[in-house]
Amino acid sequence: MSNLGKNYKRAAEKVEQRPYPLVDAIRLVEETAFAKFDETVEIALRLGVDPKHADQMVRGTVVLPHGTGKAMRVLVFASGEMIREAEEAGAEYVGGEELAKKIEGGWLDFEAVVAAPDMMRVVGRLGKILGPRGLMPNPKTGTVTPEVARAVQEIKAGKVEFRVDKTGIVHAPFGRRSFGTEKLLANAQALISAVIRSRPPAAKGKYIRSVSISSTMGPGVKVDETALVAAEA
Repeated sequence: MSNLGKNYKRAAEKVEQRPYPLVDAIRLVEETAFAKFDETVEIALRLGVDPKHADQMVRGTVVLPHGTGKAMRVLVFASGEMIREAEEAGAEYVGGEELAKKIEGGWLDFEAVVAAPDMMRVVGRLGKILGPRGLMPNPKTGTVTPEVARAVQEIKAGKVEFRVDKTGIVHAPFGRRSFGTEKLLANAQALISAVIRSRPPAAKGKYIRSVSISSTMGPGVKVDETALVAAEA
């Protein structure tokens, strides 16, 4: 732990306490990532919303241009012809009642769940298991859909779901350190644009309050949010 602390301190010393242009912030995150594994790069956006009010909830999805760098195992609840469609699209697990029973028994060997609308009668009882893990299918995020093949393909391609937490912050990954600056920048811009487009009409005042990015183990780097909002205007 002492070695980790020294590495983090050394990395943090390179970060000035000021907002950086997005591309410069990404370069700094790449430079200060010190772990031996390929660290995930994440963004945190503090929004001017009150998530306690339903009309100020911010939630959505975006398919990152260069994916997330993470292999996603997808489970699909489907029946009939949709079973074949899901399998051909690359879903690792496809089925119905038998999969629900496995999940109730403690099996959670997957990272995403898609459900055909008629299968929600089976999926509904799994809410207490899947919900807290962010795995419960939802029409708003495109994971309850008759187009199961398309949903699987989007997840495999790098679809990211974002949702504001109770403190008004959106946390989301947008790639790996190994992606390089250009790909990370394109992914970050796509994600930020999606969050800005998801601004609820009930939100008043400044929407993007602050932005920071970091690698899994590295220090946070502040981003100039005014430039981001101006670019979307």
